[in-house]
Amino acid sequence: MNYRKLGIATIIVVYLVVVAGGVVRSTGAGMGCPDWPRCFGSWVPPTDISQLPANYQEIFGAKLKGEVLFNPVKTWTEYVNRLVGVLAGIFVFATFIASLKYWKRDKTIVGLSFLSFLLMGFQGWLGAKVVSTELKPLMVTLHMLVAIIIVFVLIYAVARAYSEVSEVEKVTHKPKLNFILATAIILSVVQILMGTQVREAIDEVIFRIGYDNRDQWIEQASQSGLWFYVHRSFSLIVFGFHIWFIRSLMKNTSQNGLLRSYGKAMLALVGVEILTGVIMAYFSIPAYLQPVHLTLSIIMLGVQFVAFLLLNAENVFGRINRVDAEVFATPLHTSNVRN
Repeated sequence: MNYRKLGIATIIVVYLVVVAGGVVRSTGAGMGCPDWPRCFGSWVPPTDISQLPANYQEIFGAKLKGEVLFNPVKTWTEYVNRLVGVLAGIFVFATFIASLKYWKRDKTIVGLSFLSFLLMGFQGWLGAKVVSTELKPLMVTLHMLVAIIIVFVLIYAVARAYSEVSEVEKVTHKPKLNFILATAIILSVVQILMGTQVREAIDEVIFRIGYDNRDQWIEQASQSGLWFYVHRSFSLIVFGFHIWFIRSLMKNTSQNGLLRSYGKAMLALVGVEILTGVIMAYFSIPAYLQPVHLTLSIIMLGVQFVAFLLLNAENVFGRINRVDAEVFATPLHTSNVRN
Protein backbone atom coordinates (compact mmCIF):
# COMPACT_ATOMS: atom_id res chain seq x y z
CA MET A 1 0.00 0.00 0.00
CA ASN A 2 1.48 3.39 -1.03
CA TYR A 3 1.63 5.44 2.15
CA ARG A 4 2.03 8.79 0.42
CA LYS A 5 -0.98 8.42 -1.87
CA LEU A 6 -3.10 7.00 0.94
CA GLY A 7 -1.98 9.82 3.23
CA ILE A 8 -3.11 12.46 0.74
CA ALA A 9 -6.45 10.67 0.30
CA THR A 10 -6.85 10.58 4.09
CA ILE A 11 -6.19 14.32 4.40
CA ILE A 12 -8.82 14.95 1.71
CA VAL A 13 -11.36 12.79 3.57
CA VAL A 14 -10.65 14.65 6.82
CA TYR A 15 -11.32 17.90 4.95
CA LEU A 16 -14.60 16.36 3.78
CA VAL A 17 -15.48 15.90 7.44
CA VAL A 18 -14.91 19.63 7.92
CA VAL A 19 -17.15 20.36 4.90
CA ALA A 20 -19.86 18.06 6.27
CA GLY A 21 -19.62 19.72 9.68
CA GLY A 22 -19.95 23.12 8.03
CA VAL A 23 -23.07 21.99 6.19
CA VAL A 24 -24.54 20.76 9.47
CA ARG A 25 -23.85 24.14 11.07
CA SER A 26 -25.19 26.19 8.15
CA THR A 27 -28.42 24.20 7.96
CA GLY A 28 -29.00 24.09 11.71
CA ALA A 29 -28.88 20.30 11.66
CA GLY A 30 -26.58 19.93 14.66
CA MET A 31 -29.34 18.33 16.72
CA GLY A 32 -30.81 16.41 13.80
CA CYS A 33 -29.82 13.28 15.71
CA PRO A 34 -30.50 13.88 19.41
CA ASP A 35 -28.50 10.86 20.58
CA TRP A 36 -25.09 9.34 19.81
CA PRO A 37 -23.83 7.07 18.29
CA ARG A 38 -27.34 6.05 17.22
CA CYS A 39 -29.88 8.46 15.75
CA PHE A 40 -33.30 8.46 17.40
CA GLY A 41 -32.30 5.16 18.94
CA SER A 42 -31.62 3.49 15.58
CA TRP A 43 -28.50 2.76 13.53
CA VAL A 44 -30.46 3.80 10.42
CA PRO A 45 -32.37 7.05 11.07
CA PRO A 46 -36.10 7.29 10.40
CA THR A 47 -37.33 9.03 7.28
CA ASP A 48 -40.79 9.84 8.58
CA ILE A 49 -42.21 10.78 11.96
CA SER A 50 -44.50 7.74 11.78
CA GLN A 51 -41.42 5.58 12.39
CA LEU A 52 -40.92 7.15 15.81
CA PRO A 53 -42.85 6.40 19.01
CA ALA A 54 -45.59 8.87 19.85
CA ASN A 55 -43.68 10.12 22.89
CA TYR A 56 -40.32 10.52 21.08
CA GLN A 57 -40.02 14.14 22.24
CA GLU A 58 -40.32 13.05 25.83
CA ILE A 59 -37.83 10.20 25.35
CA PHE A 60 -35.07 12.18 23.66
CA GLY A 61 -35.93 15.62 25.04
CA ALA A 62 -35.59 14.33 28.58
CA LYS A 63 -32.15 12.93 27.78
CA LEU A 64 -30.91 16.26 26.42
CA LYS A 65 -32.96 18.50 28.73
CA GLY A 66 -34.42 20.27 25.73
CA GLU A 67 -37.08 20.13 23.05
CA VAL A 68 -36.58 17.70 20.17
CA LEU A 69 -38.41 18.08 16.87
CA PHE A 70 -38.02 15.50 14.11
CA ASN A 71 -36.98 16.93 10.75
CA PRO A 72 -35.97 14.25 8.21
CA VAL A 73 -33.69 16.60 6.24
CA LYS A 74 -31.80 17.76 9.32
CA THR A 75 -31.69 14.23 10.72
CA TRP A 76 -30.10 12.79 7.60
CA THR A 77 -27.78 15.78 7.18
CA GLU A 78 -26.36 15.12 10.63
CA TYR A 79 -26.30 11.36 10.03
CA VAL A 80 -24.32 11.73 6.78
CA ASN A 81 -21.90 13.94 8.69
CA ARG A 82 -21.38 11.06 11.12
CA LEU A 83 -20.91 8.57 8.30
CA VAL A 84 -18.22 10.77 6.74
CA GLY A 85 -16.56 10.90 10.16
CA VAL A 86 -16.55 7.10 10.33
CA LEU A 87 -15.07 6.95 6.83
CA ALA A 88 -12.32 9.35 7.92
CA GLY A 89 -11.60 7.12 10.90
CA ILE A 90 -11.19 4.11 8.59
CA PHE A 91 -8.84 6.05 6.32
CA VAL A 92 -6.77 7.28 9.26
CA PHE A 93 -6.44 3.73 10.59
CA ALA A 94 -5.44 2.45 7.13
CA THR A 95 -2.84 5.23 6.94
CA PHE A 96 -1.38 4.11 10.26
CA ILE A 97 -1.16 0.50 9.03
CA ALA A 98 0.52 1.66 5.81
CA SER A 99 3.01 3.73 7.82
CA LEU A 100 4.45 0.63 9.50
CA LYS A 101 6.74 0.06 6.51
CA TYR A 102 8.63 3.19 7.62
CA TRP A 103 9.42 1.75 11.07
CA LYS A 104 13.10 1.19 10.29
CA ARG A 105 13.56 4.27 8.09
CA ASP A 106 11.63 6.97 9.95
CA LYS A 107 9.79 6.06 13.15
CA THR A 108 8.41 9.62 13.35
CA ILE A 109 6.10 8.87 10.40
CA VAL A 110 4.71 5.85 12.24
CA GLY A 111 4.35 7.82 15.48
CA LEU A 112 2.53 10.69 13.78
CA SER A 113 0.21 8.31 11.94
CA PHE A 114 -0.65 6.56 15.20
CA LEU A 115 -1.20 9.93 16.90
CA SER A 116 -3.65 10.92 14.16
CA PHE A 117 -5.53 7.66 14.80
CA LEU A 118 -5.73 8.41 18.54
CA LEU A 119 -6.90 11.95 17.82
CA MET A 120 -9.66 10.63 15.55
CA GLY A 121 -10.89 8.52 18.45
CA PHE A 122 -10.84 11.60 20.68
CA GLN A 123 -12.66 13.53 17.96
CA GLY A 124 -15.40 10.90 17.94
CA TRP A 125 -15.77 11.26 21.71
CA LEU A 126 -15.96 15.04 21.31
CA GLY A 127 -18.70 14.58 18.73
CA ALA A 128 -20.74 12.73 21.34
CA LYS A 129 -20.12 15.56 23.81
CA VAL A 130 -21.22 18.16 21.26
CA VAL A 131 -24.56 16.35 21.05
CA SER A 132 -24.93 15.74 24.79
CA THR A 133 -24.21 19.41 25.57
CA GLU A 134 -26.71 20.53 22.91
CA LEU A 135 -24.13 22.28 20.70
CA LYS A 136 -22.40 24.19 23.48
CA PRO A 137 -20.22 26.76 21.66
CA LEU A 138 -17.03 25.79 23.52
CA MET A 139 -17.46 22.14 22.55
CA VAL A 140 -18.21 23.02 18.92
CA THR A 141 -15.07 25.18 18.74
CA LEU A 142 -12.94 22.49 20.40
CA HIS A 143 -14.34 19.97 17.92
CA MET A 144 -13.13 22.17 15.06
CA LEU A 145 -9.70 22.78 16.61
CA VAL A 146 -9.09 19.05 17.03
CA ALA A 147 -9.94 18.59 13.33
CA ILE A 148 -7.28 21.19 12.49
CA ILE A 149 -4.73 19.40 14.68
CA ILE A 150 -5.50 16.08 12.96
CA VAL A 151 -4.93 17.71 9.57
CA PHE A 152 -1.61 19.17 10.73
CA VAL A 153 -0.39 15.83 12.13
CA LEU A 154 -1.29 14.01 8.92
CA ILE A 155 0.31 16.70 6.76
CA TYR A 156 3.55 16.50 8.72
CA ALA A 157 3.62 12.70 8.46
CA VAL A 158 2.92 12.69 4.72
CA ALA A 159 5.37 15.55 4.11
CA ARG A 160 8.13 13.53 5.81
CA ALA A 161 7.36 10.66 3.46
CA TYR A 162 7.46 12.98 0.44
CA SER A 163 10.78 14.44 1.56
CA GLU A 164 12.34 11.20 0.25
CA VAL A 165 11.46 12.07 -3.32
CA SER A 166 11.06 15.85 -3.51
CA GLU A 167 13.55 18.70 -3.67
CA VAL A 168 12.92 22.22 -2.36
CA GLU A 169 14.41 25.15 -4.23
CA LYS A 170 17.34 26.95 -2.61
CA VAL A 171 16.24 29.81 -0.36
CA THR A 172 18.27 32.67 1.11
CA HIS A 173 17.47 34.86 4.15
CA LYS A 174 15.43 32.10 5.77
CA PRO A 175 15.19 33.78 9.21
CA LYS A 176 13.30 36.71 7.69
CA LEU A 177 11.01 34.42 5.68
CA ASN A 178 10.39 32.27 8.75
CA PHE A 179 9.38 35.33 10.74
CA ILE A 180 6.95 36.54 8.08
CA LEU A 181 5.40 33.12 7.50
CA ALA A 182 5.16 32.24 11.20
CA THR A 183 3.49 35.59 11.87
CA ALA A 184 1.08 35.01 8.99
CA ILE A 185 0.16 31.61 10.42
CA ILE A 186 -0.38 33.02 13.92
CA LEU A 187 -2.50 35.87 12.55
CA SER A 188 -4.53 33.36 10.52
CA VAL A 189 -5.22 31.27 13.63
CA VAL A 190 -6.25 34.41 15.52
CA GLN A 191 -8.54 35.33 12.61
CA ILE A 192 -10.17 31.89 12.67
CA LEU A 193 -10.67 32.07 16.44
CA MET A 194 -12.28 35.48 16.05
CA GLY A 195 -14.46 33.89 13.40
CA THR A 196 -15.68 31.41 16.02
CA GLN A 197 -16.70 34.38 18.18
CA VAL A 198 -18.67 35.83 15.27
CA ARG A 199 -20.25 32.43 14.72
CA GLU A 200 -21.26 32.22 18.38
CA ALA A 201 -22.82 35.70 18.16
CA ILE A 202 -24.78 34.59 15.11
CA ASP A 203 -25.82 31.41 16.93
CA GLU A 204 -27.30 33.56 19.68
CA VAL A 205 -29.17 35.60 17.07
CA ILE A 206 -30.48 32.41 15.46
CA PHE A 207 -31.69 31.23 18.84
CA ARG A 208 -33.64 34.47 19.28
CA ILE A 209 -35.10 35.03 15.81
CA GLY A 210 -34.75 31.64 14.08
CA TYR A 211 -33.39 30.39 10.76
CA ASP A 212 -36.19 31.94 8.73
CA ASN A 213 -34.91 35.46 9.42
CA ARG A 214 -31.48 34.98 7.87
CA ASP A 215 -31.53 38.49 6.39
CA GLN A 216 -31.38 39.93 9.93
CA TRP A 217 -28.50 37.81 11.25
CA ILE A 218 -25.65 40.16 10.33
CA GLU A 219 -27.39 43.27 11.62
CA GLN A 220 -28.29 41.61 14.91
CA ALA A 221 -24.86 39.99 15.37
CA SER A 222 -22.99 43.25 14.65
CA GLN A 223 -24.92 44.92 17.45
CA SER A 224 -23.81 42.35 20.01
CA GLY A 225 -20.14 43.40 20.09
CA LEU A 226 -17.02 44.37 18.16
CA TRP A 227 -16.01 40.85 17.08
CA PHE A 228 -17.80 41.16 13.76
CA TYR A 229 -16.01 44.40 12.77
CA VAL A 230 -12.62 43.32 14.09
CA HIS A 231 -12.86 39.99 12.26
CA ARG A 232 -13.77 41.74 9.03
CA SER A 233 -10.95 44.31 9.18
CA PHE A 234 -8.32 41.90 10.51
CA SER A 235 -8.52 39.92 7.27
CA LEU A 236 -6.70 42.77 5.48
CA ILE A 237 -3.76 42.43 7.87
CA VAL A 238 -3.61 38.69 7.22
CA PHE A 239 -3.71 39.34 3.46
CA GLY A 240 -0.96 41.93 3.78
CA PHE A 241 1.40 39.50 5.53
CA HIS A 242 0.84 36.93 2.80
CA ILE A 243 1.69 39.48 0.11
CA TRP A 244 4.84 40.37 2.08
CA PHE A 245 5.82 36.71 2.27
CA ILE A 246 5.32 36.12 -1.46
CA ARG A 247 7.33 39.22 -2.40
CA SER A 248 10.15 38.22 -0.04
CA LEU A 249 10.10 34.63 -1.24
CA MET A 250 10.37 35.70 -4.89
CA LYS A 251 13.39 37.85 -4.03
CA ASN A 252 15.11 35.05 -2.15
CA THR A 253 14.60 32.16 -4.55
CA SER A 254 16.09 31.92 -8.02
CA GLN A 255 13.69 29.40 -9.56
CA ASN A 256 10.12 28.20 -9.46
CA GLY A 257 9.65 25.28 -7.13
CA LEU A 258 7.55 23.84 -4.34
CA LEU A 259 7.84 26.84 -2.04
CA ARG A 260 6.80 29.34 -4.68
CA SER A 261 3.88 27.13 -5.69
CA TYR A 262 2.62 26.79 -2.12
CA GLY A 263 3.19 30.50 -1.49
CA LYS A 264 1.01 31.43 -4.45
CA ALA A 265 -1.63 28.94 -3.32
CA MET A 266 -1.62 30.55 0.14
CA LEU A 267 -2.20 34.02 -1.28
CA ALA A 268 -4.99 32.78 -3.57
CA LEU A 269 -6.74 31.00 -0.69
CA VAL A 270 -6.61 34.09 1.52
CA GLY A 271 -8.05 36.18 -1.31
CA VAL A 272 -10.92 33.74 -1.94
CA GLU A 273 -11.52 33.45 1.81
CA ILE A 274 -11.90 37.23 2.07
CA LEU A 275 -14.21 37.23 -0.95
CA THR A 276 -16.51 34.60 0.59
CA GLY A 277 -16.54 36.60 3.83
CA VAL A 278 -17.59 39.75 1.97
CA ILE A 279 -20.37 37.88 0.16
CA MET A 280 -21.60 36.42 3.45
CA ALA A 281 -21.62 39.85 5.08
CA TYR A 282 -23.52 41.62 2.32
CA PHE A 283 -25.82 38.84 1.10
CA SER A 284 -27.36 37.55 4.32
CA ILE A 285 -24.91 34.66 4.90
CA PRO A 286 -25.94 32.26 2.11
CA ALA A 287 -26.16 28.77 3.59
CA TYR A 288 -24.00 27.23 0.86
CA LEU A 289 -21.12 29.65 1.61
CA GLN A 290 -20.80 28.91 5.34
CA PRO A 291 -19.14 25.50 4.90
CA VAL A 292 -17.05 26.88 2.02
CA HIS A 293 -15.78 29.75 4.21
CA LEU A 294 -14.90 27.37 7.05
CA THR A 295 -13.25 24.77 4.83
CA LEU A 296 -11.17 27.35 2.96
CA SER A 297 -9.79 28.65 6.24
CA ILE A 298 -8.61 25.19 7.30
CA ILE A 299 -7.21 24.41 3.84
CA MET A 300 -5.34 27.73 4.07
CA LEU A 301 -3.82 26.69 7.39
CA GLY A 302 -2.81 23.36 5.88
CA VAL A 303 -1.07 25.00 2.94
CA GLN A 304 0.67 27.44 5.29
CA PHE A 305 1.90 24.54 7.40
CA VAL A 306 3.26 22.71 4.35
CA ALA A 307 5.07 25.89 3.27
CA PHE A 308 6.60 26.22 6.73
CA LEU A 309 7.77 22.61 6.66
CA LEU A 310 9.30 23.07 3.21
CA LEU A 311 11.02 26.28 4.24
CA ASN A 312 12.64 24.43 7.13
CA ALA A 313 13.04 21.05 5.44
CA GLU A 314 16.58 20.42 6.69
CA ASN A 315 15.51 20.79 10.31
CA VAL A 316 11.98 19.36 10.43
CA PHE A 317 12.51 16.27 8.26
CA GLY A 318 15.94 15.21 9.48
CA ARG A 319 18.00 12.49 7.83
CA ILE A 320 15.69 9.97 6.15
CA ASN A 321 16.95 6.90 4.37
CA ARG A 322 16.13 7.32 0.67
CA VAL A 323 16.59 3.68 -0.28
CA ASP A 324 13.76 2.35 -2.48
CA ALA A 325 12.14 5.82 -2.65
CA GLU A 326 9.20 5.89 -5.03
CA VAL A 327 8.91 8.64 -7.61
CA PHE A 328 5.57 10.43 -7.39
CA ALA A 329 4.92 13.60 -9.38
CA THR A 330 1.98 16.01 -9.18
CA PRO A 331 1.53 19.43 -10.83
CA LEU A 332 3.24 20.95 -7.79
CA HIS A 333 6.05 18.38 -7.75
CA THR A 334 6.82 17.63 -11.39
CA SER A 335 9.91 19.82 -11.71
CA ASN A 336 11.20 18.98 -8.27
CA VAL A 337 11.09 15.19 -8.06
CA ARG A 338 14.30 13.33 -7.40
CA ASN A 339 14.82 10.81 -10.22
